Amino acid sequence: MIIAIDGTAASGKGSLAKRLAAALGLAHLDTGLLYRAVGMKVARAGGDPADPALAVAAARSLTDADRAADDLRSDRAAQAASHASALPGVRAALIAFQRDFAHRPGGAVLDGRDIGTVICPDADAKFFVTASAEERAARRHRELIARGETVSLDSVLADLRARDDRDRNRATAPLKPADDAVTIDTTGITIAATVDRALAVLADKGLTGASGVRTDARGSNPLK
Repeated sequence: MIIAIDGTAASGKGSLAKRLAAALGLAHLDTGLLYRAVGMKVARAGGDPADPALAVAAARSLTDADRAADDLRSDRAAQAASHASALPGVRAALIAFQRDFAHRPGGAVLDGRDIGTVICPDADAKFFVTASAEERAARRHRELIARGETVSLDSVLADLRARDDRDRNRATAPLKPADDAVTIDTTGITIAATVDRALAVLADKGLTGASGVRTDARGSNPLK
């Protein structure tokens, strides 16, 4: 079983993906971390993540250590990823890895920007997760402050809107819901409610295991 989850930044798609994977006993891949790893590999070397030659070279030489770096959840990494992910060569370099992961024995849950439209158009279930820009900015701001970063809510909101614009208007694999994706708006709802909505969709599709999940996998923490 392959589950594709796309959506805007800080919409809760990552939280949903992790909990669905835990509930259903599936592997999980946060594809956004691949692009963050590429962007930060370039940035750490003093380069510009928007430089096609540097970013493509980084994508082709990405290592497990790069993907496990401890700074990939920073705001700097998010901005670097937004620039690197807009480059067609970078996306092409990472497609095979993502597709191989999705088609592993037993299946997987993948979250990102183009999973249902490009990476896994044959996914058994597709979701598109969104929320208001203001709520998403507030979530991201809380997350960054908790990590010790000094940043204003206004700047986070501005950066998020700029990132949304880049994601939606890039020439290659723009952010948009797949034609057969189920949209979930997480504005004002908890992760538990979001997981329940997704599980109901999976159960309606008759996908194995969707109705008999562990409640501890749903969680009650706010989305982020």
